[in-house]
Amino acid sequence: MEDIFEINDIEMKSQLDSEYELEKASLIERQLRLMVKAYPELEPRREKLRSLIKAYEDRVWSDLEMITDEKVEESDRAEKIAQCELTFIKKRKDIIRKRLKAFEMTQQDLGVLLGHPKSYMSELMNGVANFTLKDLVIIHKVLGIDLNDLIPTFLHSETRLKVRESIIKLNKPKLEHKKMEFI
Repeated sequence: MEDIFEINDIEMKSQLDSEYELEKASLIERQLRLMVKAYPELEPRREKLRSLIKAYEDRVWSDLEMITDEKVEESDRAEKIAQCELTFIKKRKDIIRKRLKAFEMTQQDLGVLLGHPKSYMSELMNGVANFTLKDLVIIHKVLGIDLNDLIPTFLHSETRLKVRESIIKLNKPKLEHKKMEFI
């Protein structure tokens, strides 16, 4: 899902470009703060995130005269989306852990199944990195977890708006009721 900013995007980022990226970066940085004790190799990523966050806040939020109502609304929307994602990730993590326990498996065992090292499994479980679709299908098949509990189905506000506009542009009466889902 391209809308979901994740830790693997950090190395390629020279700056944060939106409120959504700021919110996601802040959530990931908080997760990394907890994880860095067990995985010190994550500290450089955390530091890079912190500098990206500070640079964005200095650039966008430091001049009170330039803060518009629209900017505040964008920030509020981004925060809600990021919170929805975080809630989903926590729920998914709990579901996976319960199923692992039922199969007398550890998170490390799941990493072996998926072909991921221990530290990366922690990043995946905590939502710092995104599971691949292949990972989620394997989890679904092996642990018997419903795909709706594994794959987030919410979209970033800009994507929802584009889909809604496309539905309107297509002018297909059978899709008319769907455009309300994308407001």
